[in-house]
Amino acid sequence: MFKSISELIQITEDKNIPISEVMIQQEVEETGKPREEIVAEMGRNLDVMEKAVEDGMNGVKSRSGLTGGDAVLIKKYMEEQESLSGNLLLDVVSKAVATNEVNAAMGTICATPTAGSAGCVPGVLFGLKPRLKPTRDQMIRFLFTSGAFGQVIANNASISGAAGGCQAEVGSAAGMASAAAVEMAGGSPQQSAEAMAITLKNMLGLVCDPVAGLVEVPCVKRNAMGSSQAIVSADLALAGVTSRIPTDEVIGAMFKIGQSMSPALKETGEGGLAATPTGKALAAKIFGPAMGKE
Repeated sequence: MFKSISELIQITEDKNIPISEVMIQQEVEETGKPREEIVAEMGRNLDVMEKAVEDGMNGVKSRSGLTGGDAVLIKKYMEEQESLSGNLLLDVVSKAVATNEVNAAMGTICATPTAGSAGCVPGVLFGLKPRLKPTRDQMIRFLFTSGAFGQVIANNASISGAAGGCQAEVGSAAGMASAAAVEMAGGSPQQSAEAMAITLKNMLGLVCDPVAGLVEVPCVKRNAMGSSQAIVSADLALAGVTSRIPTDEVIGAMFKIGQSMSPALKETGEGGLAATPTGKALAAKIFGPAMGKE
């Protein structure tokens, strides 16, 4: 139905419908399932996300011991002190972290678009919930809008850290969340596209360098930063700020950057933070001395 962001926006203008509705109609057309079933299925994804956020905010620990408990620390900090960045932003961040901590602790999450980047979309969605007070239908539509943008990235670049670095995972997830936040806040489809572009182009070149090969360090904190960028980009777009580089061209640039990136920086755990002395020591501690060698 659409292969690019520009085509997606054109459909919304031609039919005078939001991005989420375009995605719902496409799913009905491609799967042959009734609309009610498509929406109900996305509702179940929403429930999984909400449960992961709740579990993470209550505190979890990964088996490796590398991650866990940071969402609780952020929540406590917001309750006890006046934060520098503001509680809405930190609430978004805490819920993004909570989701990824649940993933690291072998809990159930909804990959959006991957497990390693699963915190951005629910973090932004549930972090904005107290401010925007969306209905359940609006929250489900948030996920359809996220999916529409994720689909374009997946088909024109990559959502895989192994193929394109963390820019393709957390970068994509943050852009998806930013675009969806704009729609839920009442922005136009074009403003959603601008938010995606602003977010993604500021995460270009982000490497994938998991310590010990685990989706924990630095992945959890990158979701925190990705979700915060999503909120700021959404505000910029809603304010009327635009990206001088069109969204589709930003996606194309991400693809080319991923192609030129060293294999050591694409999920192999051979470069970046994974190759630091501490990164190697942590790998050796978890998996044995052989894991920490060059």
